[in-house]
Amino acid sequence: MASAAAEVPSYFVCPISLQLMRDPVTLPTGISYDRAAIARWLAAPGARRTCPVTRQPLEHGLELTPNHTLRRLIQSWAASVSPGSAVDEEVAALRPVSSDEVASLLSDAAAAQVGALRRLRELAAECEDSRAMLESQGGVFDVLSRVVTSGSACSTAREEAVGVLASLRIPEQELIGVSTRHGNLAESLTAVLRSSNLQSRAHAVQLVRTLADAVVPAWVIGLNAELLAEVVGVVRDRVSARATKASLHALAALCPYGRHRVKIVGAGAVATLVELLLDEPERRVCELALAVLDRLCTCAEGRAELVAHAAGVAVVGKKVLRVSEAASERAVRVLRSVARHAATPAVLQEMAQCGVVGKLCLALRSEQCGVKTKEKAHEVLKLHSRVWRASPCLSPSFLALYPS
Repeated sequence: MASAAAEVPSYFVCPISLQLMRDPVTLPTGISYDRAAIARWLAAPGARRTCPVTRQPLEHGLELTPNHTLRRLIQSWAASVSPGSAVDEEVAALRPVSSDEVASLLSDAAAAQVGALRRLRELAAECEDSRAMLESQGGVFDVLSRVVTSGSACSTAREEAVGVLASLRIPEQELIGVSTRHGNLAESLTAVLRSSNLQSRAHAVQLVRTLADAVVPAWVIGLNAELLAEVVGVVRDRVSARATKASLHALAALCPYGRHRVKIVGAGAVATLVELLLDEPERRVCELALAVLDRLCTCAEGRAELVAHAAGVAVVGKKVLRVSEAASERAVRVLRSVARHAATPAVLQEMAQCGVVGKLCLALRSEQCGVKTKEKAHEVLKLHSRVWRASPCLSPSFLALYPS
């Protein structure tokens, strides 16, 4: 005779869904929720930016912190439930996966079986232990890369394989090996970035970021304009906040390569970044966007695109003293590039009219700016002092701050 259904401990239950938590995450208030439930709460119409239990306000764009300890406790409890109990399928699914199960899934994934690839992606996202077990499987990175670059695998299988790879921590030596052995990796990622599936695009750009951050020579040399254009497209299309950050990180890592910088500008990156800054993004996104813009403006093509945009110079100046010290430094660097290399009479007049010159004057006296930022602001103001000090657009209050 089967025993009664196992009673779920109250602290394993999500306060929102009242169901056993599968992926517990903790808010800054200290309360844990199931990731799916709190994500729905935060995304609900009306933008309820409060903790459901404590009602404390939450910052916009906060990161949900995985509660690995609680996850392990739930898994241990699920594993301890008597086999004869009327255990819910949801509880049974929480039992830790074995190494043999992972190896079997990987074998099926090598044959580009979508179900196996999807299950591997779920395991990688579930918890630290499952991801570590998958990463420890011999040849896992090569197996998944072969699926991504396979000409015979269906597009869904390739997208799922990219999703798994994007979830794993790939050692640098493995990255070098994968990029060397799979010469068409960049081309394959370009195809996934063109997918209509937004999640697949987000996964692909995460993988591009991983490769870009590692600066794998074999992969970097093989980059084409098409892939760079698709990475810019992820920012332009606002695929997701995380995907936007990954794209900006990737672009920043690739900008130091001269040929790539020109290709990125050619893909419309400058206009895309200006539009992003106009949307008043969160602090970190703003800092990353300005960092990429700073690097793009080290080439003539980037500066030309910025000054040609109706809001380009103005929006950069607007970010000085408004976001963070890092954002101010990057913004002043961009303005210095423009002032030194693209300072036509029209541009100088625009900088005075839209308040850029006034912001630079304020930066000289602000405690929010570091020494280097102040030095760059001083350099720009001295460079065109004759024009700007005589400009009717500069108020007496700013003239009093203007360096002599």
